[in-house]
Amino acid sequence: MRYRHVFAWILVAAAALAAAPPADSSLRTNCPRLSGSWYGDNRARLQQAIDEWGTCTGHTGGLPQALGPARAGRTPVVAAFDWDNTVTKNDVTDATLAWALRHDKILRPASWKATGKWLTDAADTALTAACGTDVPVGAPLPTATNTRCTDEIFEIRAEGRTMSGAAAFAGDWNHRRTVPQYAWVPQLFAGHTIPELTSYARRARAEALAAPVGATRTLGTHTLPAYVRYYDQQRDLIRTLQRAGFDVYIVSAGSEPVTEVWSRGVGIDARHTVAIRSVLDRHGRITTWNQGCGDVPVNRGEAIPYIDGKRCWINQEIYGVRGAAAWQRQDRRHRPAIAAGDADTDVTFVGDATGAHLVLNRNKSELMCRAYDDADGRWVINPMFIDPLPRRRDPYPCSTSAYNAPDGSKGPLREADGSIVPDQEDAVH
Repeated sequence: MRYRHVFAWILVAAAALAAAPPADSSLRTNCPRLSGSWYGDNRARLQQAIDEWGTCTGHTGGLPQALGPARAGRTPVVAAFDWDNTVTKNDVTDATLAWALRHDKILRPASWKATGKWLTDAADTALTAACGTDVPVGAPLPTATNTRCTDEIFEIRAEGRTMSGAAAFAGDWNHRRTVPQYAWVPQLFAGHTIPELTSYARRARAEALAAPVGATRTLGTHTLPAYVRYYDQQRDLIRTLQRAGFDVYIVSAGSEPVTEVWSRGVGIDARHTVAIRSVLDRHGRITTWNQGCGDVPVNRGEAIPYIDGKRCWINQEIYGVRGAAAWQRQDRRHRPAIAAGDADTDVTFVGDATGAHLVLNRNKSELMCRAYDDADGRWVINPMFIDPLPRRRDPYPCSTSAYNAPDGSKGPLREADGSIVPDQEDAVH
């Protein structure tokens, strides 16, 4: 952390302490305590945020007095977590899609091109050739045995390209609001009902939890993790936050029915799980349309919980902010106190947090630049709890190409005052 940031944080902390009630040790002992193994002093720093913001402190609404009585104003004290590779090791949407492909659960669409707004002619041609036209429209594709079809679907999902290397998606989209291959996964389940997709996710979950750590499987010609694990530390953190009076939410760029199956395992219900929400037809079947956010109405994937989209969905679903304002950073009483993520898709909402920004280091440039820059002194960096990545050898390119621009280009990452964030060394791994 640079010296100017240390000094700024000392001033903020001093102001908060001056406005707070007289010191009372009982305020701290009332709060539940974190357990488990964390990197460095991270557990103590997270505990400090819980003590500072939780309703267990005796402060008004759990907020420092300097920030005002949020609870009295009926604003909840919120903690928000990304899901995949933040609460669990490995991606639960991929686990569910892999299970579905191995059990012939993808229904043949009338047109592959119609399944995704930005799907290219090359992708449409590749999918049609690989998956064939013998199966009637609406019937299950034999992906368990037709490895060409499985390969094309999974390559497009994972890499955004066909098996021949052609771009699978093209056109214009806001790269801070969506990524086409993420939006495409719920669209692949068009024709199914929510209970059907939920049942697939449950069976995939049981299989992934039973597989040993480190296990892989072959899907077509792709090799992918066969296991998923809940991080014990994150499960304990979520439980502790709930006991401390926080409203804890999951905000994921995965399919919402799938994420809901997994979030129940850490005590978070469907109402507190926000992910890609498919529009249903009059028979209750999933369509290729998604519910909208902010000033974006029902759409084909333009506004999913992705980078700035996560902020929008938090503002809309948790704080009731409507219209274009949902895309904007809100005042401190209408932002999460604690937020956690692992990738660039999480950088906006994790950065919005007012008490602690928890980051699991997966070497994602924009997020790690923000974390190591540590502008407010509240960024908490932890290696992944299972199979952490080694140290990145080169500095993160914060000053040149870490920022993901809306048009898809890369550029320098900037501070709130417009100055450029300097390159950062990878120190927590």
